[in-house]
Amino acid sequence: MVKLTLIARVTDGLPLAEGLDDGRDLKDAEFYKQQAKALFKNLSKGHNEASRMSIETGPFVFHYIIEGRVCYLTMCDRSYPKKLAFQYLEDLKSEFEKVNGSQIETAARPYAFIKFDTFIQKTKKLYMDTRTQRNISKLNDELYEVHQIMTRNVQEVLGVGEKLDQVTQMSSRLTSESRIYADKARDLNRQALIRKWAPVAIVLGVVILLFWVRKKIW
Repeated sequence: MVKLTLIARVTDGLPLAEGLDDGRDLKDAEFYKQQAKALFKNLSKGHNEASRMSIETGPFVFHYIIEGRVCYLTMCDRSYPKKLAFQYLEDLKSEFEKVNGSQIETAARPYAFIKFDTFIQKTKKLYMDTRTQRNISKLNDELYEVHQIMTRNVQEVLGVGEKLDQVTQMSSRLTSESRIYADKARDLNRQALIRKWAPVAIVLGVVILLFWVRKKIW
């Protein structure tokens, strides 16, 4: 059964729409919504390149598709047919592009298309019962296959993003520290040269001064 549905812009992770009554019968609904938003954040950073993926999380599975810089994501029970989950997302994608496609790039505030919830709820009801003739026909549709869609674990997916962030931060820190060390090394070399040649310069200066004074006297 479909538990959560969220739609977000991939380029910046901005949430565009969601199922408003999703999660009312779901324990820890907010926890899973936060996981979904973390997935959107990872996608906005380019950490996952697959345009279709299933991600296991506890007793549920996130399924998502990316099309036209938009991510359509749903979370279902593990027992819910993967094929129906992705066809549900395809239906949402087709309608969302038709109704809001021209405004997706210019949307500036979260949930700018929250009215799309009406279509989400209507479509979710059609996919609720896997035993209806409609859904049985979809399950038997050989033209739409999902065998090639990768399934991963949510800790693995989010962990990759966290590790990449840590590597990026470490790299920036090392670059900054390298610049500081290079500046300090130049200062030390300059000081060493001054200490080495300063006495010689002083002696030469004194000798030249003495010669100049002697010449003036004579």
